[in-house]
Amino acid sequence: MVRRPAFYPVAFLMASAFLFLNAVAADAGGRIFELDGYRAVGMSGSIFLPLTVENSIPVPHGTEFMYLPDRYPVVFDPGSGRIRILKENPHAPGEPIYPVALFNSPGHMITALCAYRQRSGAKPLPLFSYGAAGWHRRGFRSAALCVDTEPRQDLRRMNPEAVARGIEALRKRLTKNRLVRHLEHCALVYGCPAGKNFFLGRYEAPLPTATRCNARCLGCISLQKKSDIPCSQERIAFTPSPREIAEVALHHIRRVKKAVVSFGQGCEGEPLTAARVIEPAIRKIRTETGGGTLNLNTNGSLPAVVKRLFAAGLDSIRISMNSVRKDCYHAYFRPKGYTFSDVMQTVETGIEMKKFISINYLNLPGFTDTPEEARALFRFLKTYPVHMIQWRNLNMDPLAYLKAMKRVAPLGTPMGVASLLDEVRKRFPRVRIGYFNPYIPPRNDR
Repeated sequence: MVRRPAFYPVAFLMASAFLFLNAVAADAGGRIFELDGYRAVGMSGSIFLPLTVENSIPVPHGTEFMYLPDRYPVVFDPGSGRIRILKENPHAPGEPIYPVALFNSPGHMITALCAYRQRSGAKPLPLFSYGAAGWHRRGFRSAALCVDTEPRQDLRRMNPEAVARGIEALRKRLTKNRLVRHLEHCALVYGCPAGKNFFLGRYEAPLPTATRCNARCLGCISLQKKSDIPCSQERIAFTPSPREIAEVALHHIRRVKKAVVSFGQGCEGEPLTAARVIEPAIRKIRTETGGGTLNLNTNGSLPAVVKRLFAAGLDSIRISMNSVRKDCYHAYFRPKGYTFSDVMQTVETGIEMKKFISINYLNLPGFTDTPEEARALFRFLKTYPVHMIQWRNLNMDPLAYLKAMKRVAPLGTPMGVASLLDEVRKRFPRVRIGYFNPYIPPRNDR
């Protein structure tokens, strides 16, 4: 396995300090400031690594800054040549400071976590990803890679007034469609980019349907039972009819070139549990048009159901996985009534039926790039020639996630996310690397 040096010795760090990012922190009011005299570090599992101009990028537009309560920032002190945990502002003794993390904009995969240590009794972090940040010269930088340049969810292209006009037009056109009203709520209250795109008439439109799920994901963003973790958004409270689903899909397909419509959204459960309405909706859409891409974002738990949906006219699926190791998969998804082997059977079904298969690969530095995970991924890709890996950042408290994974599987020294991605591209050049669900041309155009 080719290994890119992911960690730099202190001697090199001292000699090349001008290449390294300065540390940043936040005060109790959430104001972010540069920590003069300290260098920024990121976290990969239990390892701290320096942030440099080379292994970072300017903070992408749309990235959100967060400061982490009940936690101490970790920095490198060039004066002592050591990693330090700062329990107060070193330039204002007695004043508390907090780590600063980045929730990077869509299309960007984090390569290092925000470096911190928890205080005793710290509450779990909300369901976001927590990328490392630093400062260089005149700007913030992020430990991240761009894996998809398409501006599908670029907030600069989502004018609020245009979204409002789109909503008003749909209220007049589809007056009794409950799914449209739900998407209004998603666009206006949660700021959902997919919902906004539907009303703007561009790219991919969401088709949420499922009120329940057959998994209990540690990082479920729409339902948390008996947990201190708050939900990012509420789950859809009704099951739209096949007619309502088809109306939304057909409206989008008829007005958007290379349109994609997708079942399986953050505001719902597992769409395969709603196949009783999805299957007739797909058939209705396909009796009206052969255009657009009908996609399903799923956990892939019910292969027989997936086979029926493919037969009805579904074009592509994206299967979510945090790992292709059974024990790690089960530890995160905690499936109810299915197993990892069912997911593998779904992948096989899609390949046999010549459908477009993507893996929604949930990335966390210090886990995804360990040797054990890398070897398992390579074996999986050799056995199952999927078309695409969508690299997504895992939205969960990173230390809680790593603790859960260490309970069930060994985790060696990480090779670096960038090195892992390089190796995937080298070994499997036909596997598409990206972030968004692609438009799949009709079969006679391929």
